[in-house]
Amino acid sequence: MSQPQKETPQIPLFRRFLGPGIGLAALGIAGAVWVSNGSNTVAQECAVNAEVLAAIDAAAVGQLAAIQATGTGRGYADLEYINEAGEPATLADFSGKALLVNFWATWCGPCREEMPYLDTLSARYGGDDFAVVTINLDVGEDGIDKARVFLDEGGMENLPLLADPTFAAFERLKANGVALGLPATLLLDGEGCEVAVLQGPAEWASDAAFSMIESLIALHKA
Repeated sequence: MSQPQKETPQIPLFRRFLGPGIGLAALGIAGAVWVSNGSNTVAQECAVNAEVLAAIDAAAVGQLAAIQATGTGRGYADLEYINEAGEPATLADFSGKALLVNFWATWCGPCREEMPYLDTLSARYGGDDFAVVTINLDVGEDGIDKARVFLDEGGMENLPLLADPTFAAFERLKANGVALGLPATLLLDGEGCEVAVLQGPAEWASDAAFSMIESLIALHKA
């Protein structure tokens, strides 16, 4: 797991870290996102689904053993970011879909190695009932361009290029104790309610991950 814009000790699952890099969107848009996320660190309340939590907990094995099924009642439908058109958006845009929301940056070594796994997961399960939502934290005028180049060169065609240029959304996760560094991942139900969290990387293109996501989708559709 990497701290934003800092080198950190190596994570056993991955090989190495890269130095600081990259970029963001327009300052006016970024400011709007900061106001929204920064003024709402206490998320809306959600009903806790014990069946979903039990299914996630049972599937948290192997490379996914660090995933924590949570019963906090936190909601993230109002979490703001910059969409692919460069406009403010929220996770409510994915309403009706179970979500894997991943915060990443190109200067984060574990993130770079995790992204192809997430691309595979998105290609396999992305659709009407599930989406992988990848939110980039690179900073600087050319940050989002460098993130785009990384995804393009890696052939990762199934991941959205969204951004959190002010770190406001990420700071909200930190304030809630969800994230310490990068990568950081949330599993949400179709209402944007927190189901599970993961601090650090995982091999999402694995049988354990497929089983977990299939369980999440099945319970979402039930």
